[in-house]
Amino acid sequence: MTPLPPGTPRLGLGLAALGRPGYINLGHGADLPGKGVDDLRAQTWAVLDAAWAAGVRYFDAARSYGRAEAFLGEWLRDRLPQGAVIGSKWGYTYVADWRTDAEVHEVKTHDLATLARQWPETQAALGRAPDLYLIHSATLDSGVLENAEVLSKLAELAQGGVRVGLSTSGPGQAQTLRRALAVQVDGACPFGAVQATWNLLEPSAGPALAEAHAAGWTVVVKEAVANGRLSARGLTGQGDVPPALRDAARAQGVTPDAVALGAALAQPWADVVLSGAGTPDQLAQNLAARRVTVDAEPLLSALKQEPGAYWAARSALPWT
Repeated sequence: MTPLPPGTPRLGLGLAALGRPGYINLGHGADLPGKGVDDLRAQTWAVLDAAWAAGVRYFDAARSYGRAEAFLGEWLRDRLPQGAVIGSKWGYTYVADWRTDAEVHEVKTHDLATLARQWPETQAALGRAPDLYLIHSATLDSGVLENAEVLSKLAELAQGGVRVGLSTSGPGQAQTLRRALAVQVDGACPFGAVQATWNLLEPSAGPALAEAHAAGWTVVVKEAVANGRLSARGLTGQGDVPPALRDAARAQGVTPDAVALGAALAQPWADVVLSGAGTPDQLAQNLAARRVTVDAEPLLSALKQEPGAYWAARSALPWT
């Protein structure tokens, strides 16, 4: 079930690369004109303004994205955009203290104490409750989907009108999502949304996402450009764009990222596909995905990787 009004563009904006000075997107450090708090606030607002002007209406943040929620909340209060749909996530805490060279950038704790602390923090930062509120990177081994106290609290939020759910990461995304689909609290599943990684390199969650969509859940796709690996920067940041992606982009007169995003938009179960743009120029390139027609199957045949290998490579990306 899409959270967007009928006719609204399905491309949304995620703020993972904008709310903090360090992130794992290829070339992230070079994208930022400055790394102070004021620099990042101005950069975030510039991208938000460009996105809103282009018709983007879905905006995604998280407690662990540095000051992303605060920047977004300040923008919402200043611009008063009517019809903005907001998603956020709980379960990770940002601990890098605004450093790109921190040993640890975020700490995962999927317990009731974290949920009880972060829910009011999110509301205060945004100046409102989010429309979607997700467990951040839920996995089977975190135990969150068996935690009766957490599930009860999330069911309470759902009864209050918030669409609660989970985001997923790692090679076990499909198993985690299917477990979430089966969760019951007082005879009903409290969840109604999932944000998952799906891209031309790592499409393994697709069948489970189709099941969630069929069950009436909102499906949000993240990392459709694979943290920059499906952009003109190439798989290693050296311009090594896979030939099949390069040729598809040239044929449509767009950049590779637009084709990658277009492939995600072509999935019938995808309600929203997030751009992770860190600059207005990147956003403009991403937005071209809305005007391309992508046959994803040949690209998937040429590009998809074994999930374990994909996630190992992602884990090795440096924070810059």
